This record gives sequence, structure tokens and C-alpha cells, in this order.
Amino acid sequence: MAEIKELGEFGLIERLTEKIKTVNESTEKGVGDDAAVLNFHNRRTLVTTDLLLEGVHFNLEYVPLKHLGYKAAVVNISDICAMNGTPTQMVVSLGISKRFSVENIEELYSGIRLACKNYGVDLVGGDTTASLTGLCISITCIGEAKKSDIVYRNGAKLNDLICCTGNLGSAYLGLQLLERERIVMQANPEGTPAFEGKEYLLERQLKPEARLDIVKQLKEAGIHPTAMMDISDGLSSELMHICKESDCGCAVYEDKIPIDYQAAVLAEEMNLNIVTCALNGGEDYELLFTVSIDDYEKLIPLDDVYIIGHITKKEYGCNLIGRNGEEITLRAQGWEAFQ
Repeated sequence: MAEIKELGEFGLIERLTEKIKTVNESTEKGVGDDAAVLNFHNRRTLVTTDLLLEGVHFNLEYVPLKHLGYKAAVVNISDICAMNGTPTQMVVSLGISKRFSVENIEELYSGIRLACKNYGVDLVGGDTTASLTGLCISITCIGEAKKSDIVYRNGAKLNDLICCTGNLGSAYLGLQLLERERIVMQANPEGTPAFEGKEYLLERQLKPEARLDIVKQLKEAGIHPTAMMDISDGLSSELMHICKESDCGCAVYEDKIPIDYQAAVLAEEMNLNIVTCALNGGEDYELLFTVSIDDYEKLIPLDDVYIIGHITKKEYGCNLIGRNGEEITLRAQGWEAFQ
């Protein structure tokens, strides 16, 4: 009997889905990307789902319920954006233990509703049930796109530019800050959390945003990414997914990875390597995508988009180019569900 942790999350998914064969013509893309693609005549329907468990994905000692609801919705919306699509509907299911009041669940839902309002998504249904182990949140987001607009993970080509949005590592540093102050407060309940000057990092962890704005920018600029996904498990992991699916390698430059000043300061304060945080932290929900080098001039004017490397031959592998030109093999050290 093999233990699940030996396979890991993605190994388990491959094991469970390797023999699945689709039988409906409307199933255009099944397991293996940020969202499934269903073919209903002129437009394509995108479907994605996420499951969040108390004690695994969130800690209610420091995560407000409204923020949790907002984040739970946004991480699903982000998957639709990662397919270059537009989110349209959402279904929410909850497992609720006895310790939660009606007002608690209303607070959670207020965050979900706010996210739906901000991204133009209709909340169209769901389910609730009792839970013996805490709070469980399952959200399915539905989106749409033209067939020609959809971007998968497997389209990166040799010499394509590798781009990302926003900055990386901030969400992870926000989590480290919350955990540090939780421990401090347990030892001194009368104290005050040391959050001053670090509000941005808390926001990145507690209230991330999906980059629907970037999807719109790319369309307006006439740029069609060759491959794309969102950064939920860490830059290294996502780069390796794109390279595996696209049968290629990559070179990413350390000094090109966008890092926020507050994140760099806190990393130094906590004796953490900020580049390691950016590569492996996860939960940034920024977009990672590749574009043809022919689109270089179109990329330059775009706001909050950074060119961080390029696609190479498969034999080269996935490498980080250090500040002194040294090559470091990338490893997937981000979030792993079963470790």
C-alpha cells in the first residue's frame, strides 16, 4: 500500500485520472489545466473548483470570516483568469460545525458576495451540510471564453518570453507575519500584534485579488499568451508545470523577479531568503504566462507586467539564473497538500 504523501498532490491527481476517458463531445478539455473547457456551440464554458479545509488551508485564529469568504471566491476566479477567460457564475457549498452561528456564516457569505460583486460574478447556488471537524468550503466557478482566446499550459514555444504580474512572495511573508504574531499573542494575550507598516503583506495573504485586469489588458494590447496559469503554489512549481506540459525548459533571472519592498524588509527581519520566498511561497494568485518574442514591444507599456525570463529547449531544464550568472536548477518546493 502506497502512502498518498509519497505521490504528492499532483502525483495523486495523475494516478486517479490517468484512465479517465471523456465520452461527451462537449468536453473539450478535462483534467490537467486550471479549468476544464466545455464546448457549447459558439463559446466555451470554463469550470474550476477548490476545496478549503479549516486547519489545512486557513486558521480562524487570525483569518476574519469575511476575508476568508472573499479569498475562497477569488482563488476560483483566478483559475478562470488563468485560462484567459471571464468569470460569470459561482456555486458555493459549506460544511459547518456546531460552533458556528448563523451570524458567522453570514459574515463568511458577505465576503463571497463582495468578491462576486467586484468581479461581476453571479452566485447561483450551492449546498450546506453539517461538519464534525470544522469549516469546509467548496466553491465552483464557471466562466466563458471564445475558443480562440483560451490559453492552456501546454503552448509555450522556444524563445518565448516568460512574464509574471504584480510581485511574488508577499502573500507568504504575510502568512509568516500572522503566524509569528499568533505565537507572540499566545504568550502575551494582553499585547498588541506588530502589524504596523506591514499592512500590504497582510492584505496579500488575507485578501488576494485575481488578475482579471491583466486579462483585459492583454486583449486590448492584442497579445495572446502562448501558455498561462496562476501562481497559487509558488513560481517554481508553476514554471515546472508549464515546462512539463509544453515539453520545454526555462531560464528565469533572479534580478528580474518582482519583489515588494515590505516583503524584502520582513524577510530580512525574519532571516528568510526573499528570493526563496518568491519562488516557493505561493498564494500570490498573480499570473504567469509566456508570449512570443514578437510581442515584446506590445508588452512594454503594460502596467504591472514583468518579463522575468525565456523558454529554452527541454534538455536545458528549468533554471534560475543568479545575479552573478550562476545557474541553479529549480525545484518545486511550494505548497504540497499531502506533506
